[in-house]
Amino acid sequence: MQPLPPAPPEQITQLPSSSSRRRCLAVSAIFLPCSAVIFLKNSVIALAMCDVMQRMCTAAEIKFYSTSLIQSALKSNGGAKSSNYLRPNKNCNLTSWRSGCEPGWSCSVGKDKQVDLKNDKDMPQRNLDCQPCCEGFFCPHGLTCMIPCPLGSYCPLAKLNKTTGVCDPYRYQLPPGQTNHTCGGADVWADILSGNDIFCSAGFYCPSTTQKIPCSRGHYCRTGSTAQTKCYQLATCERQTTNQNITAYGIMFFVGITLVLLIIYNCSGQVLSDREKRQAKSREAAARSARETVQARERWKSAKATAKLHASELQSQLSRTFSRKKSVRHDQQKSSGQPKPGSDAALPPMPGGASGSKGNKQSNLTKMMQDLEENPDGHDGFNMEIGDKNLKKQMPTAKQLHTRSQIFKYAYGQIEKEKAMHEQNKNLTFSGVISMASENEIISRPPIEVFFKDLTLTLKGKRKHLLRCITGKLVPGHVSAVMGPSGAGKTTFLSALTGKATGCLITGSILINGKNEPMQSYKRIIGYVPQDDIVHGNLTVEENLWFSARCRLSADLLKPEKVLVVERVIESLGLQAVRDSIVGTVEKRGISGGQRKRVNVGLEMVIEPSLLILDEPTSGLDSSSSQLLLRALRREALEGVNICMVLHQPSYTLFKMFDDIILLAKGGHTVYHGPVKKVEEYFAGLGINVPERVNPPDHFIDILEGIVKPSASSGVNYKELPLRWMLHNGYPVPPEMLDSAAIAASSTGDSAHGASPAAASGPGQSFAGDLWEDVKFTVEQKKDIIQLNFLKSKDLSNRQTPSVLQQYRYFVGRVGKQRLREARIQAVDYLILLLAGICLGTVAKVSDETFGSMGYLYTVIAVSLLCKIAALRTFSLDKLHYWRESASGMSSLAYFLAKDTVDHFNTIVKPALYLSMFYFFNNPRSSIFDNYFVLICLVYCVTGIAYILAIYFEPGQAQLWSVLLPVVLTLIANQDGDKFLMNLGNFCYTKWALEAFLIANAKSGAASSICSSCNAEFDCCDTAMRRDVMASERLQRSDGVL
Repeated sequence: MQPLPPAPPEQITQLPSSSSRRRCLAVSAIFLPCSAVIFLKNSVIALAMCDVMQRMCTAAEIKFYSTSLIQSALKSNGGAKSSNYLRPNKNCNLTSWRSGCEPGWSCSVGKDKQVDLKNDKDMPQRNLDCQPCCEGFFCPHGLTCMIPCPLGSYCPLAKLNKTTGVCDPYRYQLPPGQTNHTCGGADVWADILSGNDIFCSAGFYCPSTTQKIPCSRGHYCRTGSTAQTKCYQLATCERQTTNQNITAYGIMFFVGITLVLLIIYNCSGQVLSDREKRQAKSREAAARSARETVQARERWKSAKATAKLHASELQSQLSRTFSRKKSVRHDQQKSSGQPKPGSDAALPPMPGGASGSKGNKQSNLTKMMQDLEENPDGHDGFNMEIGDKNLKKQMPTAKQLHTRSQIFKYAYGQIEKEKAMHEQNKNLTFSGVISMASENEIISRPPIEVFFKDLTLTLKGKRKHLLRCITGKLVPGHVSAVMGPSGAGKTTFLSALTGKATGCLITGSILINGKNEPMQSYKRIIGYVPQDDIVHGNLTVEENLWFSARCRLSADLLKPEKVLVVERVIESLGLQAVRDSIVGTVEKRGISGGQRKRVNVGLEMVIEPSLLILDEPTSGLDSSSSQLLLRALRREALEGVNICMVLHQPSYTLFKMFDDIILLAKGGHTVYHGPVKKVEEYFAGLGINVPERVNPPDHFIDILEGIVKPSASSGVNYKELPLRWMLHNGYPVPPEMLDSAAIAASSTGDSAHGASPAAASGPGQSFAGDLWEDVKFTVEQKKDIIQLNFLKSKDLSNRQTPSVLQQYRYFVGRVGKQRLREARIQAVDYLILLLAGICLGTVAKVSDETFGSMGYLYTVIAVSLLCKIAALRTFSLDKLHYWRESASGMSSLAYFLAKDTVDHFNTIVKPALYLSMFYFFNNPRSSIFDNYFVLICLVYCVTGIAYILAIYFEPGQAQLWSVLLPVVLTLIANQDGDKFLMNLGNFCYTKWALEAFLIANAKSGAASSICSSCNAEFDCCDTAMRRDVMASERLQRSDGVL
């Protein structure tokens, strides 16, 4: 196969790209650069005998030559070897065939005639003085001009082999019948597979195209070398060594990296644990100081109260004694001039010699006593050593707290103060808290009252009611419980209130503070606790709560205040003992299930919500844990929080701790909605009495479930209870409820309420009809999910949360901690990459003929598989956490950017780890930096693909796709002959990665001279062709050298 000489830019951009074999013909045009100039410098004497400029190919001849070869390759369709003959042209045709048209020969245009090498339109008449091709040039068969051989090739004059009749070292023969025709120069230079001798042999280097020098000791020379390369210190290179063995360096790197990975594997958690221990010591010291301060204050209060009691008793006793001897004392006072009893002079002297007169100064202790009497609950606490009256004024505010110790002292001081206040006001109501808010600096939260009327939820397409005509309200400062049997729609009711019900048609009205606004507008001050414990298992309890507080509390809230909020929640939920413990996952044991449930609730409590909705928060908790949780929620309600939760048969103690209760029957009907204190009275009015020693909520739910039948004397069926409640409150009743209860429609004047009937599908509906209804329902549900997650509503919460940039910083910190705790998994990933590099580098040896194309093919597949599967963990495992956080108002952009930023570490490290083994065991021609750059691009590309798979597919499906894609795309990129697959391969990243690897090998040093050896299946040429100038311009500059 003949190579393609350099073509002008106009022609290069128009080259067709139908097969890799044809592109390999064009690659030779890339690497015909200044070799002519360099050759002319080194061979001035030889060129003096050749009129080079009159014999050099012009742009038009090169354009003709390249077009002919590409058309020949198209006809061969990449199968049989294309012919060396060109189409007839101006100088070589059937009527005019001169000796210069033979391979290895060329002709001149004339000594005195100037040649414009840039002319790409007209081919000059070249038929004079035909001679053998000059040494260092090659003359194609069918053209009368010559092209310089590039550096790295060895183009001597040919010699006739009388035995075979071939012009060695080339493959052409002398034309028959021409006795005066001799062997000329080279006729082809680029096909290394069929003409290996044309290139500088391995073990030799060729500084010019006419010199061939053996490689000296301590150096090695690969095929096509223009200079000898010094061997590394640990590599032994004898004379004429073709390549150095640097496997020893690979083994050294492997041992060193393995030791580092073992250290990371065994000591990864030590960094964070040491930091947590230091923080714990500071926190414990602050808590101890706060407790000691409170205890000292309480002791002082107790001592002061005791002293007052004794003083009052002593005063009363003295008063009785002195009253009996009033006359005697009166006479004594007149005679002796003693002070009157009960006056300041009659009291015992004050400590320190202070007199009772107004003009004398008070002692420090007296001032402290007066300060404590005036402000017994002051923040400054009790200090026996310093009795300064300005002590409280000197206490730092939250703005002045900077160190961790100061912040924790402030937080625990406030918590101890709140505990003491709570003990003094155990029975305090919400109104009482509001009345004393100004005195104790309690921050009131914006109230949210939820009113719902005729709330009905119907499945789209199926006309099945999940909720039916529910009316009521949720009041701030109250704790409401939603109870009922399984299938009553309790969780559906909460989803409808929060606007998260998908695939359903909602009728009726939901008013927020009397306004018809969507619940999503208040999502920043609404906490929703899902039934499942969606908590980050690789973070500690404190880290989970602290992150939620930082991202969702007001941005202008100071850090000490945020710490106070988090510490208050940890204290109220009883999580102090496990605050520094990892929450844990399914694979790794952490805290208990009850503690995990409380952390799940705490994530919403730390945002100081105005409305808190909980879905079965006590499920899985024992009685004491449930009571602890409900007490914490009661304290939240005292601050004006509207709390509503779903419960399953609570104990009597828990039942009495609620303010309101909503009882739902099967089908989503309301049975009772009102105060807990009146529920038994209401059911007693219906003839349903709670037996002795039976928990009331258990009894009511058993009746609604149909397990316990109401007494016959009551005359009530459990199915009639929803209707009884609606009639009791005067609510409009849907007609079907009246029909089912056999009550006349005229019994209520407005019974024809506008609720849509739950019409069932026709009895004769076909399977296709049912299938179509299911498809419609699925489409509607997906549509609702998209609208819920991506459509933004106006924010009415009046809370400015941190900006995207601040949240990005918080997310980066969290993801960084998670990666450090997952360092063992990362270490295993790195070790697998090292082993893959060793195996592929050893098995797939590089060769000068193929540039190690098979090794790079395996590299692309292996790196794609390993990096893609590892990148799936970035989003696959955190989907539930993301949906919860994004629904609460956290920035999705900050979340994604933080994940991607931390993954950039793997994008940089993983190519280096793989290449550290592959390069030293394979030893390719290209430099390690070129390979590293290509690998970084490859890893970045497959990481992005893995992100898409992890986001849009389930984990199992995403893993299957990540394994399948690299193999299939590599096969498509390797297709040759099928036009559709070849065009499709242009969109495969595997093709571009392989081309980049092969071009890096071909462009390294003298390897550029043999790029046309890419008989390998991939195109190594097009990209580089567009970056090179046409050879005719370079040759034109050779005039100055001559």
